[in-house]
Amino acid sequence: MSKILIVDDEIGIRELLSEILRDEGYDVVLAENAASAKVARAGAQPDLILLDIWMPEVDGISLLKEWAAHGQLNVPVVMMSGHATIDTAVEATRIGALDFLEKPIGMQKLLQTVKKSLERGSRKHRSGLSLAAFTRPGALRDLKRRFEQLLSSSPLLLLRSAPGGIVELVALTAQAANKPLLDLSNEVEPLELEKLESLADGLLWCEELARLNRLQQKNLCFAAERLTKYRLRLVVGTTHDAASLVTHGWEESDVNRLFESVLGVPALAELKEEVPDIATHLLSFLAEEEAVPLRRFSTGALNTLRHHSWAEGYPALRAAVKSLAVAALSEEISAEEVRQLLAPAGEPGQLRQQLAPEIIQQPLREAREAFERIYFGHHLAQVDGNMVRLAEKTGLERTHLYRKLKDLGLR
Repeated sequence: MSKILIVDDEIGIRELLSEILRDEGYDVVLAENAASAKVARAGAQPDLILLDIWMPEVDGISLLKEWAAHGQLNVPVVMMSGHATIDTAVEATRIGALDFLEKPIGMQKLLQTVKKSLERGSRKHRSGLSLAAFTRPGALRDLKRRFEQLLSSSPLLLLRSAPGGIVELVALTAQAANKPLLDLSNEVEPLELEKLESLADGLLWCEELARLNRLQQKNLCFAAERLTKYRLRLVVGTTHDAASLVTHGWEESDVNRLFESVLGVPALAELKEEVPDIATHLLSFLAEEEAVPLRRFSTGALNTLRHHSWAEGYPALRAAVKSLAVAALSEEISAEEVRQLLAPAGEPGQLRQQLAPEIIQQPLREAREAFERIYFGHHLAQVDGNMVRLAEKTGLERTHLYRKLKDLGLR
């Protein structure tokens, strides 16, 4: 049974729409303003939102923009209004609304729109947190402006980063609301024209060019030649220079083309003052996208996150925030909980405590196995289970790595 959230400040309209939809078998949740809509959405996890444009304090368009900025338009939104102009409807669609209902809303029109929107919502495209969420003056907003400026002149952009960069956060800024996203590093078959056509108006990306095998390199080049035809954007990242990528199997001519439009991306360690803001947005995004518990950070917790080294970069921060949200014993995440989670990565003494004395006193074979379990468990948590990154960090070929994790009883 699909769940529908109705957001409207007029009680009569809320009750009328609710009655019609409940008679059709839908589960309905009601909210009278933007503030209650945020709470209802976080708690109910609706499949569709009917959102009124004209509401006191925060209007529907402003709320829609906020959801879009936080990567929360993974749920179809249909706008409603009795006074909206064509320009307003166009703006709502540009931001990410799927449809528009003009008041007074007829029953048949309502039911047809709800059915169509739910069907489209079931085929939703993955979205993610991006620089669009960071609107306050600072390094991230300036980076977004430079990124959009370069992307406006070319649909292909390379993000050059030091290890531990925020490539994913930057790249996903290029994904328009409700448009397709394809991570080229996950493709194991040759790209075909039909696939590119299905991705029209979407974003193609990969976080690290050096990780792509020869087939994936060919897929990227195949897509790069057809970006304009299918209105695609291609954003790729790397920590390597052009010469190094050639040693990873890339054709020199292809590398030279990729390096025609380049944006430097800072490492997370260079953005210490931005870390609390990123972590706060991640908490909201993960509650919405992955249904982790809705939490908040204490001031002390944010300060602890700020002062951590974050040598592993954005993926490690994302993994840490998710772990903290799931494991927290109350709605507020404390500084002590953050310190306990980050201690193994930041304090070498913690690893020695895990090894002594029981492990050291075991026979070599058992001690080695115990150490490997700690070692791989630690790095699995740091890369949030990403096997490509784990293979890079440990220096093991992936087939060997899978077998090793299975032997150690790790997933």
